[in-house]
Amino acid sequence: MNDSAFDLVIRNALVATASDTFTSDIGVKDGRIVQLGLGLGAGAREIDAAGRVVTPGGVDAHCHLDQPMEAPARMADGFESGTRSAACGGTTTVIPFAAQHKGQSLRAAVEDYHRRADGQAHVDYAFHLIVSDPTPTLLTEELPALIREGYTSFKIYMTYDDMKLNDGQILDVLDVARQHGAMAMIHAENSDCIEWLTKRLEAAGRTAPRFHAHSRPMLVEREATHRAISLAELVDVPIMVVHVSGREAVKQIRWARGHGLKVFAETCPQYLFLTAEDLGIDDSYQGARCICSPPPRDKRNQEVIWNGLADGLFTIFSSDHAPFKYDAPEGKKPGGEEVAFRHIPNGIPGLETRLPLLYSEGVLGGRITLNRFVELTSTNPAKAYGLHPRKGTIAVGSDADLVIWDEREVTIRNEQLHHEVDYTPYEGIKLRAWPAFTVARGEVVWDGQDFHPRQGKGEFLACEAPTLLPGRPRA
Repeated sequence: MNDSAFDLVIRNALVATASDTFTSDIGVKDGRIVQLGLGLGAGAREIDAAGRVVTPGGVDAHCHLDQPMEAPARMADGFESGTRSAACGGTTTVIPFAAQHKGQSLRAAVEDYHRRADGQAHVDYAFHLIVSDPTPTLLTEELPALIREGYTSFKIYMTYDDMKLNDGQILDVLDVARQHGAMAMIHAENSDCIEWLTKRLEAAGRTAPRFHAHSRPMLVEREATHRAISLAELVDVPIMVVHVSGREAVKQIRWARGHGLKVFAETCPQYLFLTAEDLGIDDSYQGARCICSPPPRDKRNQEVIWNGLADGLFTIFSSDHAPFKYDAPEGKKPGGEEVAFRHIPNGIPGLETRLPLLYSEGVLGGRITLNRFVELTSTNPAKAYGLHPRKGTIAVGSDADLVIWDEREVTIRNEQLHHEVDYTPYEGIKLRAWPAFTVARGEVVWDGQDFHPRQGKGEFLACEAPTLLPGRPRA
């Protein structure tokens, strides 16, 4: 290969994939990795990694951007600001949700979501579907056709009145996944238990944000996780239990995996770095910032989640970025009012901080290996949702999505982040690393100080069938 073969060469990289760590130069041409080796020829642009760790760009397989909401609620981040924030935190592929509302066709939801995304993204993206109205037409025509067209994953809710499906409907949708080779993601919380508890709390005047956690104790996640596993076992189909928060749900997943069931699991930073106390220790409204579902648990529970990341129980580590401003009538204060916890929009921001949090406290903190970090944040999400090996690895032929890590002390401050949310729940946390460079399909989009826009260059990716194989937790 001659000296003019590369658009970009990253030299002296400590390359980390899900399986290997090795020293190499990385040669990039036309947005793809075309050569790995030592002493590569010159590139039109060169970056000296100087022995620093280089990982594949992150794949955030669970985030919400510009998702249609019932007024006055509105997400703070669309595809432009969301993918800007993602890139500055080392994420080069996002998979948000095209959400069907009851009475709406799934096809119409997908078309609307494309309109929201077109020409906006700085990094590549795919879509999950959200199925909330599984009509006979959806089950027999729309969903199978969309799976064939590259929308090979969808989310099922067991809670939220406007989204939830009953067990019979879940079985119907899981059967479509089995027949057509799709991945079903399940939000596992028992809706009836939550409603019963919420009414009792309201009757007692306990409506401050901190009581959100009281309305969703671990047992409502445990029961729904058990039920989701049972429904999947009946249909004989793999499922992904998303944003797993509690040790009781973890036990259900360990049982299922131990019995050979094809159950995968995802968790998120809020279950490692936040606790129920972040929702408030008094009746202050400040706790609304950290309302998400399932809610954060206690300090002891954080260790259970860390252990699941280390031993293989968890398949994927996602942000579940759901961006609502705190001090805004379209955000955590609906209509400008401090409202009961039932009416506070659920979700916290986290696209930009996901990778630095796990790299710093997981890898540099000695809790997980560097290769496991890559597996959780990039390779497994790409495999689970049909984007591997184009995404999720550093290999010849893969997209040149790369992160060069700078191991230095960083304190998380919202004013330095690039989303459109007016707070971060991780304010003040001291980290030991941040991306020095983020490269998206061969272009530097973040250089450690400045964001380099490539709005509209982020492409929609049609997904293949999932390639993730079921495994068992390692001892």
